[in-house]
Amino acid sequence: MKILVTGAAGFIGSHLSQKLAQEGHSVIGIDSLNNYYDLELKQLNVKDIIEDGVEFHHINLTDNGIENLVKDAEIIYHLAAQPGISDSTSFDDYLENNFLATKNLTDFALKSKSLKLFINVATSSIYGKQATDPEISEPKPTSFYGVTKLAAEQLVMAYSREKEFPACSLRLFSVYGPRERPEKLYPKLIHSILSDTPFPLFEGSREHLRSFTYIDDIINGFMAVLNHQGKCIGEIFNIGSDIQITTGEAIDLVEKLMCKKAKFDMKPKRTGDQLATHANIQKAKKILGYKPLTKPEDGFLAEIEWFKTKIFKR
Repeated sequence: MKILVTGAAGFIGSHLSQKLAQEGHSVIGIDSLNNYYDLELKQLNVKDIIEDGVEFHHINLTDNGIENLVKDAEIIYHLAAQPGISDSTSFDDYLENNFLATKNLTDFALKSKSLKLFINVATSSIYGKQATDPEISEPKPTSFYGVTKLAAEQLVMAYSREKEFPACSLRLFSVYGPRERPEKLYPKLIHSILSDTPFPLFEGSREHLRSFTYIDDIINGFMAVLNHQGKCIGEIFNIGSDIQITTGEAIDLVEKLMCKKAKFDMKPKRTGDQLATHANIQKAKKILGYKPLTKPEDGFLAEIEWFKTKIFKR
């Protein structure tokens, strides 16, 4: 199948692009390669996906040049976004990169005669401070990130309801693993321990409950959607781990695996942070046969080894 992946140079998008190419699909990856984090890291991801046969294009979704890349795609995985909860990222950045970019992409996708499924990638931040409920629960986002990702999701689903647009949306829960963005919890923690420097820890965050989900389990969810296309149209699915641990327990486990304690630099509470996430994946299990398998200790060990060999030694 001909498959378009947006955000293909990113953490999740690069893993998905490689998996699809390895499965024999014709994959086109696009990414704006913005400077939200170190471009060299994104270029490493691009190198890896090209080596696996992905056709990569450096382009912004808000540019009209994407039309020719969209028109022949049978499947579109839309992962490109302004990620994360950050007090330093403006609302305008979230609006442009999450909502307006999605609007531009769907405008072209609506014209496609070959499209079989548009898969929007959303986030548990849509639920707000307590992300523990099924997909039918009321969204209560508490951050610009959550608000704009909800708006983008609802735009896609509105087209599905009103224009017979073949689409679904996946709400991801706390993804971690090799290639994770450098500002995320585990890369920062691992780097701090290896370099013997203080790790910035937000006040109260050790008590936060999380469904930390290893990247391979997320990719398996994406592939399950591809294998159940007819059952997915018009649906929203939670994709994540149903194992819940506190951030403090996760930090303790990383310290144990690295045989070294971290030094902490306490920071004020972060605006919009979620207090608890616990992926309710009953719907995905029933319809998609989705089943996350990775234990936290196995996933953290894989990320530690990746960071040591691919990042820290650079």
